[in-house]
Amino acid sequence: MTIALIILGALLIIGIVILHEMGHFFAARRAGVDVEEFGIGFPPRAKALTKKNGTEYTLNWLPLGGFVKLKGEHDSDTEPGSFGAAKLIDKVKIMVAGVAINAVTAIVIFSVISLFGLPKVFDDQFVVEGDNTISTQEVVAADVSSDSPASQAGLEQGDVIYSMEDIAACITQPCEGNKIEIKTDEDLREATSALEGKGVLVNYHDRSEDVDVTSSTTLRTAEEVEASLQTDEPKGYLGVVPVEYVEQRATWSAPIVGVVFTGQVTVETFNVFGEIIADLFRGDTTTAQENVTGIVGIGDALGQLSEQGLKSVLLLIALISLSLAIMNILPIPALDGGRLFVTLLFRAMHKPLTQNMEEKIHGTGFALLMLLFVLITIVDVQRITGS
Repeated sequence: MTIALIILGALLIIGIVILHEMGHFFAARRAGVDVEEFGIGFPPRAKALTKKNGTEYTLNWLPLGGFVKLKGEHDSDTEPGSFGAAKLIDKVKIMVAGVAINAVTAIVIFSVISLFGLPKVFDDQFVVEGDNTISTQEVVAADVSSDSPASQAGLEQGDVIYSMEDIAACITQPCEGNKIEIKTDEDLREATSALEGKGVLVNYHDRSEDVDVTSSTTLRTAEEVEASLQTDEPKGYLGVVPVEYVEQRATWSAPIVGVVFTGQVTVETFNVFGEIIADLFRGDTTTAQENVTGIVGIGDALGQLSEQGLKSVLLLIALISLSLAIMNILPIPALDGGRLFVTLLFRAMHKPLTQNMEEKIHGTGFALLMLLFVLITIVDVQRITGS
């Protein structure tokens, strides 16, 4: 099942790239601009697939996206059927069409996921009161100390903690009546505090083996917790960093939730992007290293999320689609937003955008993007290998 989901996820990633280029393709055709080539991946060309209605469809070696090659792509071209000869409003539509399709794709996927349970990632995440049900509420071990009661019980990062029982109390009364349910991180803190220093049974779900486990361990005492504060390991009586995981389900309001959630993710993405830029100006690359990923990192994330099921894979695809929309609307040379910005800037200055000038701007931008791709790939490899 995992391999099948990885393959499906990879195909869906290719699919959202194709959808992006299809947006440009159909917008260009609608504006009367000839499309000379529709390419999957970036050159060098690997194979010419077919040619239809004047458009050559190709497969290329660099799996960094895709492209459509329009007739007369420079703003200064004047030949009929060329991009340069199109009206300004049509040029704008062509350049933003891919962004719009990726944004709509994200909205649709988020809406579908909302029908089955959308993860809560924001404290103020939007819901429609009266049409919101908590479908999943559990506590996940985000980190586990290497020498702690949790590790002795076999808990690992990503495992879900269900409940806890006092072993001594099970001798005098049925364990079922002694069980403390763990639904929130506060439940875990209260349970471990109440049972500090005692032998307990921890009931949890082992994500790596996909089995429920009941294991015994002895919680730290208050004195041991105090002593553990001198280390960098997770603190507490159990020795885990708990994260509350909640999924919220909608019915008729799912499309509304999908739209607003897409907006919330977009706002947060721009906030993080602003922090990255500000930190880079200060010479701090930590925020960028933690929040930016490339094709290697996406592949690693896909492999991990495939173990959690189809919904997690779809969530990743929706986030990639939205990220593709956001990146392409930014005024970065060589990308859609950069081309749009340069075109509108020269219009506002009432200056002609010559072919030579346009090629210098976007050629430099593309070279910098390739350099950035290499750097991000190096960071991804270091993050995955821990080196």
